[in-house]
Amino acid sequence: MQACVIASPQQAALQSVDIPEPGAAQVLLRLEGSGVCASSLPLWEGREWFSYPQPPGAPGHEGWGRIEAVGPGVTGLAVGDRVAALSYRAHAEFDVADASAVVPLPASLASTPVPGEPLGCAWNIFQRSQIERGQTVAIVGIGFLGALLTQMAVHAGARVIALSRRPFAVDLARRCGAAHSLALDDHYQILEKVKQLTDGRWCERVIEATGLEWPLQLASELTAERGRLVIAGYHQDGMRQVNVQLWNWRGIDVINAHERDPLRYVQGIREAVKLIEQGVIDPDSLYTHRLPLDRLGEALELTRKRPDGFLKALVTV
Repeated sequence: MQACVIASPQQAALQSVDIPEPGAAQVLLRLEGSGVCASSLPLWEGREWFSYPQPPGAPGHEGWGRIEAVGPGVTGLAVGDRVAALSYRAHAEFDVADASAVVPLPASLASTPVPGEPLGCAWNIFQRSQIERGQTVAIVGIGFLGALLTQMAVHAGARVIALSRRPFAVDLARRCGAAHSLALDDHYQILEKVKQLTDGRWCERVIEATGLEWPLQLASELTAERGRLVIAGYHQDGMRQVNVQLWNWRGIDVINAHERDPLRYVQGIREAVKLIEQGVIDPDSLYTHRLPLDRLGEALELTRKRPDGFLKALVTV
């Protein structure tokens, strides 16, 4: 098979390697494609704790495709089933996955890419946010994740205030149903505007989805007394300073919405697939860049630089 190999920082190329064999309670996937995740950027950029070359297909974990073979002990899944899966070498033509990490896809999504892991993340973050009808929800950072969360919050009956640094994403938030969308630029102007929009009560729920320090500090200040601050951004570049005094004074609940239980990820994928079927979320419109497998490096660079118009890259087989 062909698999993309990150041979060294910022160097990726296709290689011919053996097709893996599914073990007990595993399936072999013939992949249609995989999403490109921002969590892969430290590996792509190079950090001293990574070793190179990486295994073929790594670190792809957002794959979808069809089951090519099943290992011993697998029940409820069959060759030919179209599925999304949580596997870890999905930048390739084939990958193996635990049967427990595979989610069958309905026929109504037969022609739709389904990178399951980020969709499951969005659902799990939404669940941890405990958004209710009538609440004001600020979403700080409108990328792929922030746009999905906007759609979910609007469907739940919340009033969404969306903030993004990119004009493209500010406009996108409106199309996703946000009542207000603001440029993520001047800290104090944003505070004044949100204060006006909420009559000084601030926001019952605030989701930080950037992974950066300043937006996290801003998100703290946008959170109402006894509100809930949800950290959805992936903070992977060092320490953060936060205003714990403000958190104490306002009695804020602070939620780290990153799951570490694979079963929770898989359940999130199942629930997200239902929402796509029901038309509650429309991820297909958010896949802004689709590239062939041999252009994985370009897809990672797009994910790193995030030019205007970029939300999510897929690499297809």
